[in-house]
Amino acid sequence: MFKYFIVVALLVFVPFEAYAKTIKIDGGGVVFNSPVGFEPLSQRMMRAKFPSNGAPQNVIGNSLATTTIAYDIKNHKLSQTTLGYTRDDLLKTLPKLIPGLVWKQNKIIRHSGQKWIYLEMTSKAVDTGIYNIMMVTDYKGKMLMFNFNSTIEDFTRYERELRKSIFSIEIK
Repeated sequence: MFKYFIVVALLVFVPFEAYAKTIKIDGGGVVFNSPVGFEPLSQRMMRAKFPSNGAPQNVIGNSLATTTIAYDIKNHKLSQTTLGYTRDDLLKTLPKLIPGLVWKQNKIIRHSGQKWIYLEMTSKAVDTGIYNIMMVTDYKGKMLMFNFNSTIEDFTRYERELRKSIFSIEIK
């Protein structure tokens, strides 16, 4: 009886954090932790959310896909020395492609032993505001991209988990 009391007391009174899934990219060459409850999007949701030909290959998200993490390795050549040029190109191109883009941050950061392009922005979709955090770096001479995307409404709920996921990215 005392054992059950201890177990119940621990469950009720001791806060615990659910463990996220570890996502492996390229056979584990790149790993990151997903927010709790995020699952791969169905093909139907992928087509609806990313109708263009340049859509990411991998997307996980909450059940309504209002907050997602897209990740991909693109065949665009990229290196640590050309990262600054790529950032400059993105800063010129993205405002032309994304309606109502407002930069929160756009810089080069160091993470997981190398430089990354870090772009944080808000924009407008047809029916809601969007909060995006993009991270780009080179991986085996190609472009490794992450897009942490959320409706403005959802962002306050998921921000902490998304940022934890960002800083869990590790290149092996």
